[in-house]
Amino acid sequence: MKRVPPAPSPEPTEWWRGAAIYQIYPRSFRDSNGDGIGDLPGITAKLDYVASLGVDAIWISPFYASPMADFGYDISDYRAVDPVFGTLADFDALVARARELGLRVVIDQVYAHTSDRHPWFAESRANRNNARADWYVWADPKADGAPPNNWQSVFGGPSWRWDARRGQYYMHNFLAEQPQLNLHSPDVQQALLDVAKFWLERGVSGFRLDALNFAMHDPMLRDNPPAPDDGSPRTRPFDFQLQTYNQSHPDIVPFIERLQALIASYPDTFSLAEVAGREAPRDMKAFTQGPQRLNSAYSFAFLYAETLTPALVAQALKDWPDDPGSGWPSWAFENHDAPRALSRWCAAEDREAFARMKALLLLSLRGNPILFQGEELGLLQDDIPFAQLQDPEAIANWPLTLSRDGVRTPLPWTAEPPGGGFTRGTPWLPLSAQNLSRAVERQEADGASLLHLTRQLLRLRRGSAALRRGKCEVLVADETRLVLRRTCEGQNLLALFNIGGTEALWPSDIARDGEVLVSVNGAAAGTLPPWGALWMIEN
Repeated sequence: MKRVPPAPSPEPTEWWRGAAIYQIYPRSFRDSNGDGIGDLPGITAKLDYVASLGVDAIWISPFYASPMADFGYDISDYRAVDPVFGTLADFDALVARARELGLRVVIDQVYAHTSDRHPWFAESRANRNNARADWYVWADPKADGAPPNNWQSVFGGPSWRWDARRGQYYMHNFLAEQPQLNLHSPDVQQALLDVAKFWLERGVSGFRLDALNFAMHDPMLRDNPPAPDDGSPRTRPFDFQLQTYNQSHPDIVPFIERLQALIASYPDTFSLAEVAGREAPRDMKAFTQGPQRLNSAYSFAFLYAETLTPALVAQALKDWPDDPGSGWPSWAFENHDAPRALSRWCAAEDREAFARMKALLLLSLRGNPILFQGEELGLLQDDIPFAQLQDPEAIANWPLTLSRDGVRTPLPWTAEPPGGGFTRGTPWLPLSAQNLSRAVERQEADGASLLHLTRQLLRLRRGSAALRRGKCEVLVADETRLVLRRTCEGQNLLALFNIGGTEALWPSDIARDGEVLVSVNGAAAGTLPPWGALWMIEN
């Protein structure tokens, strides 16, 4: 299927600048065939619901051929759809339906590693002389047979696995089933650019680039230094090191420029880097600096924060200044790897009010807001018993690592157990009573629901140049109060928040005579009740 350019955007700037993006985790969105696992036809069948929210694009997590050791992030064929999700024809139908609804499709690309079942790796490990011998990171053992250095994997244990075929170790930053690609190789870079072109030709509007700062290693294989003890819990050997040499190599940037040149050669495309780790602000700026690099980077500032505070928001915005040439930020409060925000940030009795305030806050930040499926429903983190865990990281580090399965449970379309309208069969992860009670069907019928509020906020944001692409200034950030000023095309919009469970005083230097566009939890000009928030045009 050749690419058909989408209809021209009415926006005076790039469509993606300020776009609201809805993340879909395919296994858990909707199952069309009753096997208990979500699939591409299931997504297509419910795209009208996604479009009704008022988002601009969807980001679909991996659906490629995979042994599923890490549920699709271990890819065995970059150009094939895994049978559990459907076919390439199903993907083409999804893109076509999204285009009809005015939605752009962004997909994951995983360039740091493949599956150990990928044909590239099978050839690379066969011997030291084949055409792909250097497509992965191989190293000889030390004299005593130990791994070549002290690097540790994210999922626990050394980043090296012995392979008797070559008599060498291969590197893996994540699971042993995810061998590290050698992106220093021009041949590997070209192979990945060819993969990107394959999907651009099928009509995607861009990519979210997984674990991009892990894409290149230090060829000298120097040991990582120990990390200072900052008092944070250390559940993995990985936490005891600074990742100085196994990630964030300077040569990632020239590869990014090659990739962006390809992406930008297709009209109306978008590129988004996932960048995690201690040096994330530095790397995000480097990866997005100037027009030759990526359009945006995905901030982790909120994803693992235990509490939401005005100071946290102010610091996150400070890390992304609106300087000439700086990249454009993207924000998320939760995703397929990070726990549901309502389960981290507030007490059970405050969840309904907090969810409304949180929705207003996410859509107030300068950048692209990314909503994870079910966030518009206020879904909570589920507690999955050990016997039902699927997440390899949680199984390996039980019980100290919070399971990613708890955020990946299926989307409840109806309140009826056990399938909740997600499947006719047995869901791959259980749907809980707490989330079934928040089902789409129930919230559609309740005009005061979080779902309806989310639609209202997205509609207002789409119509506001200040909120969509304006500058952002932090006016107040104290213990509980946060005030942002968004400015664009002569319009000043104030976003005021009480991130606290008791009434807060209206800031003395903020006028009360502006036009209130929307408010939640009883907030009004001059009044900030518990968890109160509003948007107000500044006179």
